[in-house]
Parts: sequence; structure tokens; C-alpha cells
Amino acid sequence: MIRITALMDNEASANKALLHQHGLSFLVERDGDNTRILFDCGQGEAVCQNARRLGRDLAALDGVVLSHSHYDHAAGYRDLLEQGMGSRILYTGPRFFEPKYARKGLCFSDLSAGFDEGFLKKCQVEYRVCEGKRELAEGMWLVGDFPRKWEFEKIPERFVRWTKEGMVSDDFGDEICLALELKEGLAVLAGCSHPGILNMVEHVKEIFGRPVYALFGGTHLKEADEERIRLTVEHLKAAGVRILGMNHCSGRLAKEWIDRDLQMQSCYMAVGDCVFLE
Repeated sequence: MIRITALMDNEASANKALLHQHGLSFLVERDGDNTRILFDCGQGEAVCQNARRLGRDLAALDGVVLSHSHYDHAAGYRDLLEQGMGSRILYTGPRFFEPKYARKGLCFSDLSAGFDEGFLKKCQVEYRVCEGKRELAEGMWLVGDFPRKWEFEKIPERFVRWTKEGMVSDDFGDEICLALELKEGLAVLAGCSHPGILNMVEHVKEIFGRPVYALFGGTHLKEADEERIRLTVEHLKAAGVRILGMNHCSGRLAKEWIDRDLQMQSCYMAVGDCVFLE
């Protein structure tokens, strides 16, 4: 049995003792071998507080995964380390430390994680990069390098990154997801799905040769129009997705579409909510 708990989301759940903020963090725990992985860390120390309120120990983790380097997914890792928690094994995608910004005309808002490789060395963190596909534990994989198949899955122009060549559009080549091999097929955890949730799900399905039957996390459909959401839902179902637990950046309109779809089992993964998978 695998339990997936949302330690951070934008929305509150029935547990009003928990803090909710713009961001995402999932704790993945597997019975049997007691594997425990933290997928994303939110924007700050609230993830630590929520874990304490839920009686979950973040000092005993087998690894921490950061889906990409935006602050609302990655900045909380620094807080974990500074409070003596979090695994000293960190996984990210490539180019994670290139500074990321949101452009507003002449102004740029820094969206980066707030730490660098020097900080990791100081904290004696073993830093591991996922390029393509990387095994975390038996039946648990990180996947990145997503081909861009669906033309309507466009990245907003405001997202940019700083490189040696100057400021360029952010293609989110650093984004990775977590794939879990389960009885019914694959379950995928996504952070923000900037490369496109269909691009990500199709790639995971192709490299494992198994259907993706469950999907949890941010789909970045909050700015999508109704036609894109309709196409996304239809293609997710065609790919085999039958369980969908969207949250964070998925948006109200996408949630309404999913709630009306009788072929999908769905839920919103607010902070403190959890699901159990065989």
C-alpha cells in the first residue's frame, strides 16, 4: 500500500490546524519496505509545521525530489535542512540552478528556489540529477526530458530563465515527475506540468509500456480556456487515466470539468488530504 499525503496546497482541507499556501508538497510512503519520499517542499517552513501537526517525521526520508526550481515547489527545502529535517539526498532535473523569472514588461520577479549548489555542499547534501529516467527505489522512478507533442500545451511567455547567453524563454527542461509502478498500472505525481501534462503522461506511458491510470498534482490549467481543458481531459482518458487528484495550479475551470466527468474518479488534493493506492 502507498499513501500519498498533500503536505502543502493552495487550499485548506477539513483539517483547519494546517497551513495552506500557494505551493505543493506530497509525502509518499510505502508499506512493506517503509520507503518515504518527499516530492516538492512548498515555499517555506509551513510544510514542516504541517508535517508535525499530522505526526509525520520529515527527518526520516529516503530522498527529496524537487519537480522544478520555482520557489513554490523548491524553496521549502532550505527550511527543511535548516530545521534539521529532510533527506540529505536531493533529486532534481538538469539546469535546476539557472535563475528563473516571471517577466512583467521591464520588471522581472525572481521565482527561483533561493539556494545554490554551494548551500547543498555546506549542508553535506548528496545531489543527484535525473536526466531522462532514474530509479529512486524499487517501482519508483523519476522521469524528465519530455518531448513536446501537443502544440496547444504552450508555456506562457512570461516565464524566462537567465543563462550564459542572457535571458531566454523557459522551456522547463528541469521539470521531472514521479512515476509509481502499481497493480493497475502507473501513478504519476506532477509538480506544475509546465512542459504540458499530456506531454508528460504520454512520455511516461511510452517509456514504461504501461497505462497511467492515476494522476496527482498540478496540471497548470489555471490559465487554459475551455477548449484546451476539454481536449486535455479527453486525451488523459484515452491514455488510460481513471483517477485524477488535481490541485495547486490546476484551476477552478479544470476542476469543474473533471467533476462533471462520470468516467473519472476525481478529488481535489488540499493540504492534509491523502489517497491510498495498491
